[in-house]
Amino acid sequence: MADTSTILFERIGSVALIRLNRPHVLNAFDGVMRCALRDTLADVGADDAVRAVIMTGEGRLFSAGADLKSTQPTAQQTRAQLLEEYGPALQSITAIPKPVIAAINGPAVGVGLAYALICDLRVMAQSAYLQAPFNAIGLLPDGGLSWLLPHALGYARAFAFVTGARRLDAAECLSLGLINRIVPDGQAVTAALRWANDLAAGPAAAIAATKRAMRAGCNADYGQALATEADLQAPLVASADFAEGVAAFRAGRDPKFKGP
Repeated sequence: MADTSTILFERIGSVALIRLNRPHVLNAFDGVMRCALRDTLADVGADDAVRAVIMTGEGRLFSAGADLKSTQPTAQQTRAQLLEEYGPALQSITAIPKPVIAAINGPAVGVGLAYALICDLRVMAQSAYLQAPFNAIGLLPDGGLSWLLPHALGYARAFAFVTGARRLDAAECLSLGLINRIVPDGQAVTAALRWANDLAAGPAAAIAATKRAMRAGCNADYGQALATEADLQAPLVASADFAEGVAAFRAGRDPKFKGP
């Protein structure tokens, strides 16, 4: 596992808890934290003992985005950061064969918003907000937000959100479908951990296949979705979890899934 003070990692049973840990600068990303998070996510994805993942921020923010007070990168360095540091970490969240929950304990801003939105599920503290103020400093939204926001909000809403640098509070985020749950301040990680434990007790292979199929479905037509489902469903029918699920259903009891 990556060893750095900018990323805190904790195993709680079969749940991995990852904390962005630069609270003195509102968890803004510098080079060390970008690379540490990328490496930590790669390690977590390869750890079969981990069945669910939570990402959150230490202190009062999820993340303020990029650290604008650190050395300003050149155009070439910016491109490299996006493709070699931010990009692999963000894409690994989509590829990890286990659910990833963003515990949005405070504001998620800029590229911090990208990390929150790329997660599979989101729990948001009551006073937190989401913001993409890139245009306000003469930039366009990055970290994949030019894809994530139109897919989540529709083009017109996404364009207005970015160009206006609006703050979306928790209630509006819930109504727009950007988050799954609102919880009292200070309870985001606790609520995410309960949810992660429930998911970790579920059928790991089926959950992984569901994530893979739904992620692929975002860029597929209906026929492609049917084919992907067929490819992924066939091995699940032969799994011990499926046999247990059917037996539990027939017996009127809760299933006890053991995973691959």
